[in-house]
Amino acid sequence: MPEIMIFKEVIDQNSVPFTVFVKNDEGQYINGKWVAGKPIELPMTGIILPLSNDDLKYVESGTYTVKEKKLYTTMPLDIDTQAKYKNDYYTIQAFKDYTEFTDVHIYVMRWREGVDLLD
Repeated sequence: MPEIMIFKEVIDQNSVPFTVFVKNDEGQYINGKWVAGKPIELPMTGIILPLSNDDLKYVESGTYTVKEKKLYTTMPLDIDTQAKYKNDYYTIQAFKDYTEFTDVHIYVMRWREGVDLLD
């Protein structure tokens, strides 16, 4: 098995801040309906880039637009995690698994219209 390539230093030097929103398991019943707690905001960093022309092609999950971004981070994220970057909201939609070869996790961030988090 090949040695894992470590890119943490490159990611840390070139990363930008963004926020992810994690579901809060705390909540309460109001009038017999469960109302989830407010999402927990977690600050993170990563390299966020526009999609390349190859990425913008039609894929199984739909068509990507110029509003979607590619995220490189050393921290794993769950698919469907909500994120905010530069006042735009995104959903983590895809993951390229290269963890057998590197410490980088590569995601596609699909742009969301509106700000209804965790819907």
